[in-house]
Amino acid sequence: MPSALRVEADCCRVGMKNKYYILSALILLLDHATKWLVRGRLDSLRPIEIIPNYFRLSHVQNTGVAFGIFQDFHAPWKPYALAAMAVVAVIVILIYSARMPSSRKLLQLALAVTAGGILGNFTDRIVHGFVTDFLEFHIKEVFHWPTFNIADSAITIGIALLLVDTVKNPEPAEELQN
Repeated sequence: MPSALRVEADCCRVGMKNKYYILSALILLLDHATKWLVRGRLDSLRPIEIIPNYFRLSHVQNTGVAFGIFQDFHAPWKPYALAAMAVVAVIVILIYSARMPSSRKLLQLALAVTAGGILGNFTDRIVHGFVTDFLEFHIKEVFHWPTFNIADSAITIGIALLLVDTVKNPEPAEELQN
């Protein structure tokens, strides 16, 4: 392909992918707006029961990762290691997204949603030293799903969409853009 056409094609590809970057930013903003409300208005000792015996808002400061994993592990380097993992994950997502065609809309959506969630928890951890979780599903007091937030939801949805895309497109290596 002549270089002028290649530059134009690259510009179009980047332009089409901008909407996915906007989606990541919107998820980041929604995540931070909800966490800001929780930190400012919800007492950590007094959860609000929304659906009695099933769903409540609870203010939790999570120093671990998803679902409180590593919450009880204490090391001075833990916040830095978790932040570095998030940075690496977002870089990998951006590179993979750039190398995959815009026509893979489900894949691009999955990557954007996942990146937005990772960035939401990453910035919370950097700014506050912990991640604010507040959505708590439970069945009476017998079963409790770990408390989570919008960013966690975005990561989970993004990974689910990525799995669906993988099933629909089992051999993406042939589509890599050079």
